[in-house]
Amino acid sequence: MDSFEWNKIFAAVIATVLFIMVIGIIAETPFHHEQAKPAYTVEVAEAGAAEVVVEEGPSLAEMLAGASADRGARQWAKCRACHTIDKDGSNGQGPNLYGIVGRTVAALDSFRYSSALQELGTSVWTYEMVDEWLQNPQAMAKGSKMVLAVRKPDQRADLLAYLATFSDQPVPFPAVEEVMDAAEGAAEEVLEQAAEVTGGN
Repeated sequence: MDSFEWNKIFAAVIATVLFIMVIGIIAETPFHHEQAKPAYTVEVAEAGAAEVVVEEGPSLAEMLAGASADRGARQWAKCRACHTIDKDGSNGQGPNLYGIVGRTVAALDSFRYSSALQELGTSVWTYEMVDEWLQNPQAMAKGSKMVLAVRKPDQRADLLAYLATFSDQPVPFPAVEEVMDAAEGAAEEVLEQAAEVTGGN
């Protein structure tokens, strides 16, 4: 066999190898997916460990500490179409809100509350409850006549600061230190429980 024949055989082998490599690459392409790297890391507790939920953003106590009744007066403009806030003021489409924080839910005999609100029982309006109510009234009492929602936490805090100025005995804002202490204590308790659970495995 001369060199020309060997060259043809060698070329055929090279061509076959290249062909197989190309076929392999083409066949893999539709099924090859790069695993996307998440934009942030989510910590997942090990099986059996207590779940730790971390609330993002400042607490209501912190928001109230920096709230402005003057800014709240501008937020009140959204509410006054249905509510009054003067002492002994009449009701509108909604009840009078003078002294709302510290008052029993659905307490005014002069106003006909929805059954959804009456079902909240003898709860007393706290800053936390009013904040939750303003954020999503229907989630708190489905079927309530209240349709307006104040979505932004800073606007709700300002509105609460404004409402607090209309009361014979304003309820003090929750202390930031107390809230932080309670949160730290709860976090420590959860971590201790998690350590006990994982230590027992």
